[in-house]
Amino acid sequence: MAIIEPINQEIGEINTGKKYPASLRFWHWVNVIVLFGSLFTVLINATLFDHAQRSFVKTALMNAGAPVSDKQAGAVIHGLEDQVWGIHIYFGYALATLFLFRLIAEFFLPAAQRISPKIKKAYLAYFILKKEREAAKHELVVKGLYLVFYILLAIMVVTGLLLAFEDYTGIPGNMNHSIKEFHGFCMYLILGFIFLHLAGIFLAERKDGKGIVSDMINGG
Repeated sequence: MAIIEPINQEIGEINTGKKYPASLRFWHWVNVIVLFGSLFTVLINATLFDHAQRSFVKTALMNAGAPVSDKQAGAVIHGLEDQVWGIHIYFGYALATLFLFRLIAEFFLPAAQRISPKIKKAYLAYFILKKEREAAKHELVVKGLYLVFYILLAIMVVTGLLLAFEDYTGIPGNMNHSIKEFHGFCMYLILGFIFLHLAGIFLAERKDGKGIVSDMINGG
């Protein structure tokens, strides 16, 4: 009991203040827009402007009275692809700005809204208090996934900036290619997190977590 009581008190302090601050809500929804915008540009280049569309462009131009070669059609596709990647880069700058905003906001949030106290609270509840183990385990897993998400965001921001400024970094071309591959791989991991996040919200709204979406809109 001498050990448990201070832990109970600490968890109670972490629980203080359940509302989502305006800064966190702003970051959340703008981040959603930027992430989906970035993913949409990738989808466009992967479907509409891939090299398989070269024959379509060539046929369309020839039907319009402009006979072109495969190389010229490929140049058109490549040019359109570069335009979309340019938009993707701007989304990347926005994501980097939002990530910096989130890091700074972390120091000004109430203790109950900071990621570190949340993980600590979940850890104490599951491993030390050992009460309501199922709920505590769920909370620990959820907070752990959020931490992984933030790490993935950091990787995406750093690798994206390295690619955007590859002409100035002096990084060898083969290494830039590896960075690009890793950047794309992390994008799929973030996409997986988004699906898990949406599924979790759906299940929570149907069970004992009603109002999660409205809380993130109006603060709770």
